[in-house]
Amino acid sequence: MLLCCMALVLAASARAGSPEAQTRLQYLQHCMGCHLEDGSGAPERGVPSMRGQLGRFLSVPGGREFIVQVPGVMNSGLSDADIARLMNWLLPRLSAETLPAGTAPYTEAEIARLRTTRPLDVPAARQALVDLLQTRAAAR
Repeated sequence: MLLCCMALVLAASARAGSPEAQTRLQYLQHCMGCHLEDGSGAPERGVPSMRGQLGRFLSVPGGREFIVQVPGVMNSGLSDADIARLMNWLLPRLSAETLPAGTAPYTEAEIARLRTTRPLDVPAARQALVDLLQTRAAAR
């Protein structure tokens, strides 16, 4: 009940608020259920933390694509423009310290292109990216 009331209050304030407030509300409506309000996730349930991690994914081939192609994003019902705004809002808030220098913002056209495909096995795709990140870290 409390979450429902909170969502209604946030929805009302976002309608009259800034684009940033609207994007935050979209995060709360579409991402918080699994990744929690602070992005910490629930690793014990297979929901990884996004905190300090998303930027790392952008540093390896396929990572930029992957974070947009996970089921929660693909099935959110948000428009391509909304997802681009959400990703561009989310990355610096949850992973500023790991964002590669010069990371280009997502565009609506890029999101539209990326949403036409998705990994067949999301956990395996994620693990392959994590393995690549670990291999690169060990090589340094």
